[in-house]
Amino acid sequence: MERARGSGGASRALGRLLEAVLDSRGEANAVFDILAALQSENQEEVQEGIRICSRLFGALLERGELFVGRLPSEDAIMTGSQGATLKYKVWMRHRYHSCCTGLAELLAHPSFQVKELALSTLLKFVQVEGSHPLEKPKWEGHYLFPRELLKLVVEGLLSPEEDCALLLSQLQSYLEYDDIRYHTMQVASAAVARVTDGRVEVPVTFWNNAFTLLSAVSLPRQEGGTPRFFVKHRELSDTWKVAHLREHRKVFQQMWLSFLKHKLPVSLYKKVLVIMHEAILPHLAQPTLLMDFLTSAYDVGGAISLLALNGLFILIHKHNLEYPDFYQKLYSLLEPSVFHVKYRARFFHLADLFLSSSHLPAYLVAAFAKRLSRLALTAPPEALLMVLPFICNLLRRHPACRVLVHRPGGPELDTDPYDPGEQDPAKSRAMESSLWELQALQKHYHPEVSKAASVINQALCPPEVSIAPLLELTPYEVFERDLKKKVPEPVPLEFIPPVGLLGRREDLCTQYFSIG
Repeated sequence: MERARGSGGASRALGRLLEAVLDSRGEANAVFDILAALQSENQEEVQEGIRICSRLFGALLERGELFVGRLPSEDAIMTGSQGATLKYKVWMRHRYHSCCTGLAELLAHPSFQVKELALSTLLKFVQVEGSHPLEKPKWEGHYLFPRELLKLVVEGLLSPEEDCALLLSQLQSYLEYDDIRYHTMQVASAAVARVTDGRVEVPVTFWNNAFTLLSAVSLPRQEGGTPRFFVKHRELSDTWKVAHLREHRKVFQQMWLSFLKHKLPVSLYKKVLVIMHEAILPHLAQPTLLMDFLTSAYDVGGAISLLALNGLFILIHKHNLEYPDFYQKLYSLLEPSVFHVKYRARFFHLADLFLSSSHLPAYLVAAFAKRLSRLALTAPPEALLMVLPFICNLLRRHPACRVLVHRPGGPELDTDPYDPGEQDPAKSRAMESSLWELQALQKHYHPEVSKAASVINQALCPPEVSIAPLLELTPYEVFERDLKKKVPEPVPLEFIPPVGLLGRREDLCTQYFSIG
């Protein structure tokens, strides 16, 4: 093709080639010039080439001018004695295949505009080819879907070298269609197996792309309603698996199990566990199959163990999971860092649920109350305002543990029998101790903390104090609350009035503490 100058000239030239190919089979060789535009170094020419390919092969599919059936070798057909029409359809079907392969390669193009256009064109071909199948149905009403074409798309997005998160977000809107979602899950499972098969080390980029795709898949909560199909069919059949939610749940389960059986980067473990209880477990056909994954994650320690609690809670309460050492492990998670991790609210919410049963032995509840009291000595005020009501609620639920408060002349630090280093709550000797730490916190520098610790001086009667509003309390909110308090008119204690914190005039603290 003689190159026209400028993008407008290239567009007109490609447009003329398109018209020539569609008007006459004798101009079929012009397809090579159109496909060559996909390899251009000029971004605008590549984009125009994609648009022209979309129009060309979309029209050929609708007109039935591509070979239908198992595609024979191009050389065998061209040298055979078959008719001109058959040769043309086979030849053009090979060009269509070359076009789709070229578009899949453009998913790794430096320009996002090119990637986005290539993706939307490939998905358009999925829709058109689905309505005009290039396979022969095995029987009347047989369900056909261009899986190989969708496979090109998914494998192109699961790149081991390039972060495709932004491009995968473009795919998410298509996953609302039942047929696209169903086959994407199947293809993704196969792609993960193919990439990881025999490889010692899989790039982190691939795992991140795979997680982005898998987490974008969302299933309906319940069966019902007419399935939404991206590929239009004249009539739907109740025998198609793609039309039933239970089949989607099976494929969804297979997809996640094929992903989670591998050794994932730590950062991905956290991301998976964050969404586990809401986006994964409720949609599995057999949630208990994730028992090994969750118990292994719970044994890792640190933030990963905290995040695994959500999933374990569902398996224990809804699916009768037995975990003999569960409370011992939960007890071991109570470390100074638990007040500082960003998952603190989630952890204490679940710990509150796990410790709400009235059937727990007194020694176990006493061990948790004592351990939290000891940790409270070095906790920040915003954590103390949450953990002190938490401890008091434990004492309200389990009256047998109130001996920890009502023990006159109880042991103090130097004679306390409690062993903070013991990981087994049954051996910690917490029931022999007392909560002298709460008495010490009654002299805390922060007045709200002191007030919260003084509750143990009163009768701990029901109802419990809700800790929900306190779970996500931040230092900023505590400071803001203090500043907004109405205080009585201050009494001057010095002749020279203050001019602000650290001598700075007109700062935030001046307006609250100045006595001028």
